[in-house]
Parts: sequence; structure tokens; C-alpha cells
Amino acid sequence: MELLGRGLIVLALLVGAYGAVASVVGARRRQVAARAADRDPGAVLDGDAWVVSGRRAVYLVAALTTAAFVLVEIAFVRTDLRFDVVASHSSSTTPLFYRIAAPWSSQEGSLLLWVWLLSLWSSLVLWRSGRRMGDVVPWAQAVLLALGAFFLLLLTFWTSPFAVSSPVPVEGEGLNPLLQYPSMMIHPPMLYAGYTLFAVPFAFAVAALIAGHVGSDWIRQTRRYTLAAWLLLGIGIVLGSRWSYAELGWGGYWGWDAVENASLMPWILGTAFLHSVMIQEKRGMLRTWNVSLILATGILCVLGTFIVRSGILSSIHAFGSSTVGAQFLLLLAVMVAGAIGLVTWRRGMLRSEHRIDSLLSREALFLAGNVVLVGLVLVILWGTFFPLLGELLTGEQRPLETVWWGRFVGPLALLLTLLMGVGPLAAWRRTTAAHAWRQVRAPLAVAVVATVAALLLGAGGRLDVVLAVLLGGFVLGAVGQELVRGVRARRTAHGESVALALPRLVGRNRRRYGGYLVHGGFALLVVAVAASSAFKDTHRVHATVGERIRAGGYELRYEGAIGDYKVDGKQRLQKIVLGATVGVYRDGKRIETIHPTREYFPSLDPQYGPVSRFFMGEAATEVALDAGVTRDLWVAMQPDGDALAGALEALDKQLEGTTAPYARGPVLAVRLAQLYAQRPSPVTFQVIVSPLVTWIWIGALIMGLGSLLALWPGGDLQARRVRAKQAARVARDVRRPQPGVGEPQVTAASAHEGTSA
Repeated sequence: MELLGRGLIVLALLVGAYGAVASVVGARRRQVAARAADRDPGAVLDGDAWVVSGRRAVYLVAALTTAAFVLVEIAFVRTDLRFDVVASHSSSTTPLFYRIAAPWSSQEGSLLLWVWLLSLWSSLVLWRSGRRMGDVVPWAQAVLLALGAFFLLLLTFWTSPFAVSSPVPVEGEGLNPLLQYPSMMIHPPMLYAGYTLFAVPFAFAVAALIAGHVGSDWIRQTRRYTLAAWLLLGIGIVLGSRWSYAELGWGGYWGWDAVENASLMPWILGTAFLHSVMIQEKRGMLRTWNVSLILATGILCVLGTFIVRSGILSSIHAFGSSTVGAQFLLLLAVMVAGAIGLVTWRRGMLRSEHRIDSLLSREALFLAGNVVLVGLVLVILWGTFFPLLGELLTGEQRPLETVWWGRFVGPLALLLTLLMGVGPLAAWRRTTAAHAWRQVRAPLAVAVVATVAALLLGAGGRLDVVLAVLLGGFVLGAVGQELVRGVRARRTAHGESVALALPRLVGRNRRRYGGYLVHGGFALLVVAVAASSAFKDTHRVHATVGERIRAGGYELRYEGAIGDYKVDGKQRLQKIVLGATVGVYRDGKRIETIHPTREYFPSLDPQYGPVSRFFMGEAATEVALDAGVTRDLWVAMQPDGDALAGALEALDKQLEGTTAPYARGPVLAVRLAQLYAQRPSPVTFQVIVSPLVTWIWIGALIMGLGSLLALWPGGDLQARRVRAKQAARVARDVRRPQPGVGEPQVTAASAHEGTSA
């Protein structure tokens, strides 16, 4: 299995390197042939064996990496401790559900996951590209193969999921308890799927620059992949945020941590790109800006992988060290230098066909939104790497305080919300004052009503919350206005009922109304973030059984302790659970009972005693969360560390000098947990009451649904494909020098009609 796995990786590297070279050779020959024949390079696609060979190399790399990843999964499912990666990230006591997800908790497994996903997306886009853009696609497949070869090179020479241990350990270290959370099954794959999908438009942008084909064709070719990358990366970000809120035990959903920021930056730049390309397609403008945005997005995706895997920045999300940081830096340097060189080289071709006619036009407002988004990325980039500068000066990394992030990110987010509401209401090229007033008066009325309601509910003490409600209400009003106008127009034109007109309207304009839905979800998210941050009520209390805690209109009563344990299928002690039973009251009435706990996992380190080792491994906080539509009650607990340490030391000493102390250790550890439940020591509770947190997840869900709507192909897609094939056949007939026997003569007029159809 070891030799097979290593062989698959090496073979994939060789095939990928060959495919990249073959694609470049084929692309060059195709350009030479096109210039010699003075015709479209796409016409010689079938005759170029080098390009076809390079494309087949992509498919073969996908098959080889799939086989390698399956082998890694088999090793984890079987708990094959011969492999270092399994021994250090899993164990026989790790549940099967999490053993399946354990590969991407390791450096080796995550790098293999990266290149595997990249090969799958590359195969998909090349298979679907067919004969289109014959001068660009070979360069794109060369870029994709070269990027995949880099990761395969890492897996061949610097780190390997098939490295073996000698001697084979008796037991593995197990998966970090913090990662044993359901959403962590899909959170890293979603992030990596987004990163690798963004490599597709990145590769096509590079290819378009090299080929000199800098129009909008490459944008149309990759639009769905870009939107899918944006969606998947967004899902990964939201799942990570939810995991942080429910599992890490600090009470927040976003801490401006380096790893969090690493995924957010390419998502923001991808957002800017998706909006600005509409201006290029509509008016032939912003070519340099658009190609620079997607190149920067691809670079930030690799930077995000570098931050996660290099360990260069301290992070609560870092669960291992890295041996490939220098190699990633080299790749980033090549990508940055190459992007700057290509854009500079093609700057003449990238000049815009038109200029902005008015500062109140839609393109001007879209560009302003783009500038705000890029400004957000620059702020986040500076804040993320500022600790490195501090380390150079003081020798210690100190992350920026939350106040700093709110001071700079908050105003930019509010300005972005304003532009999000105004931009779609403006007309292309020029907007008159009368037209602008007709467009904004209804959304403005909705915004005023929402703001008055917020003030009546007590939001007047925070200007940021009032502004968030005002601007969020404006965006929701604008979205509602567009829906109402569209339905009204369709009812007038077709005489349909509202129930029939609305789905047909949305179905025929999925990109447009999917975008509106995303805007509405984002507005809800902004309001919820502002309110939950501004009015969060936090209490940290040291309490004994019987004491009461008041927070955010709730009364919490510490009613008793929990002492429990869990064993695996072989009856081995897997973890000790200490917790609390807490009654929750509101207005004197008991509304529920919650059970926050602290879980302790055993350590294999021989320095710990036979009993204490069951408490000195990894530990995880299990939060008691009561989520509601208006507010969340979040409770975590921490047992008294001094009392627990004293009891463990006493039990370890009790077993000194006895026969088989480590065999008796589990029994005493369980008795200690049971004794804790009978005679609990004081615990520290952290209680947080936050308003509207649930609306963060609702807003994110609405954004995801809007993205899916925009991605979903139209109902007439098959008909359009048939018409396109017919037009292609007509065009080929026109190019034939003479019709064959029995074939009708095709005129230019009929060819034009077929193409128009």
C-alpha cells in the first residue's frame, strides 16, 4: 500500500509535468500555424496532437490522485498505524465518522485533497470547453497542470501521506477533539473546493493574457466556475464561523484570526470580480481591473493555503506544524511576478473601449463598490500580517485588538451596504435626478420605517447599529421594489396571477434575481452582526451549586454537577466528562435545562501518572447553546483547575508502588468523575446573551440560495444548445470551399440567420 501510494503520486507528478509541457508546445504550434494560415486558431484544434495529449494528461492526473486519496481514506478507516499520518491524526478510539474526515486535518492529507480537487475541476472545465476558445484553452490547461504539479512535487519530496513509522505505534494520537464536530467534516473541503475552483478563472485569465485574447470570452467561459468557487468558499467560511461559535468556547463567531482572514480575502476579491465583469461585458470597460482582480484572487487562495499550512502566523485554527512554508513562498513569488509581468505586457490590449459618463451611473457605482471591497482586503491583509511586523520589532506576535478591526472594517462594510442598495437602481451610462428619486424613494421609506422600529426597540444608543438598520432596510427595500416591478410588468404583459408571474419572472432572469437575493441576505447579515456585537451581554462568574446568575433578562441556577465517562468498542476509556446542570428561568418561569460540559481526553505522554493522564490530553468545551429568533443564550463552564489537579496528584500517589498502576488508572479516573458529580467543586461559568445571532446564519443561507439560483441553468438551456450546434454546422458549411455532391449551397445570409438564431 505504501509503494502503491507513493507510485501513484510520483506518476501523477510525471504526467502533470509532461501535460504542462505538451500543452505549451501545442499552444505555440497552434499560434504559429494560425499566423501562417492567417485564420482563426480554433479551426486547427483537432489537428493538434500536443494539445489533445495535454488534455488527456489532466484526466489521467485526476484518476491517479483519486486513487491515491482513496488509499489514504482506506488507511484512516482501517486505522492503519503503519502510516505516520494515521498515527498522528487518528486512533482506534476515534469514531468512524471522524476517521473519514481526519485526512484533511493533516498537512499531507490537505495537500493531497487540494491537488485532487484541482484535478477534478480542471478535468470538468476542459471537458466542457470542447472546441471553444482554441487559442486560450491550451495555455489554461498548462497553468492548471503546472499548479497541480507543484503540489504533487511537495507530496513527493517534502511531505507524503504514505510515509511509514518504524516501529509501528501501539495506538495513535487521535484526532484533535476540537475537530470532532459535524461541520468540520465538510468545512475544510468546502474551503479547498473554493480555493481550487478559483484556480480555473485564474488560469484562463493567465491564458487570455498570453494568447492576447483579452475580450470577454474567457469571462463567459469561466463565469459559472467563478460563481461556484465563490459559493463554496462562502459555505466554508460560514461553517467555520459556526464551528468557532459553538465549539471553541470563547463565545464569538468571528475573531479576525489569521486563518479566518485567509479565507475571507479571496472571497471578497471574488465578490468584486463577479460585479465588475458585468461592466466589461456590458460596455467593454475595466479590462485591466478585472484581470487584475481575478489574478489577485488566485494568488490570495494560494496565500490562504500558505497561512494555514506554514504556521507563520499564530492561530486558534492551527492544529499542526508545516515543512513546506518556503516552497509556498517561492510559488507566491512566481505568481505575483508573473501576474504583474503579464498585465504590464498586455496593457495596450487591455485599454477600455469606453469611459464612465456619469458618477451616478451604474458602472460608476459598481466601480465604487469594487474600490470599497479592495479597500477591505487591504485592511484585512495589513491587520493579518501586522503581528509579523511586531515580531520583528519586539520578538513576539501580538494580534490586533477587536476594536481596531471594528474601527476600520465597520465603516467600509456600511459604505458597501449603501452602494449595494443604490448600485442596482441606477441606470447604465447616465442617471437623471428625477430617475434617481423615483428609484430610491420606496427603498428609502422602508429604511426609515426599519430605523424607527430599531430606535423604539432600544438601538438608539449605538450609531453603528442604527446605520446598519437604515442601510440594510434600504437594500431590502430595493430588492423588494425590483421584484414588485418585475411581477407587475409580467402581469400586465401576460395577464398572469402573482403566484404564476413571480416564479416565471425569476426563472427567466435567474442571474439577476439570484443576485438580488444575495444582496438581501447580506443586508440581513450586516444588521445581525452589528446588533449581536453591540448589544452582547457577557458575564464570567465563579459559582457553587445553588448560586444564581443573571444575564440579559435570564436567570441561571447552578443545580448540580455532571461526572461521566465514555468507552470505545473495546471498553477502553475514551474520555472523561465533567459538567453542570443549569436551570434557565425567565420572568420567574423555568423555560429549559442546559448542560454545559468539559471533555478530557487521555494523553499518551509517559510523564503523566496513571490517573492524571486521562485528564492531561486534549480538552474540549461543549457549549450549551439555546438559539432563538431574537437572541441566543450561550453558556460554557470550566471546572476548578486547582481542585482537580490536587485530586489527580493524590490518586497518582495512591497508585505508586502498587502492581500494574496503569491498569488500575482508568478505574480511579472514572471514580473521580463520579465523585465530582456527588461532591462538586466550584466552577467558572461564561454566560453570553447575544441578539439576532440566528439571523447571521439565516442571512448566509439566503445568500447561498441566491447563488444557487444564479448558478442554476435556465429551462431553455437544452434548446439553446441545439441552436448553437445548428449554427456551428452552418458556419462550417460556409467555410467549405465547395459543396459536396448532393449538398445544398449555403449563402452568407442563411449562415447569419443560423448564427443569430
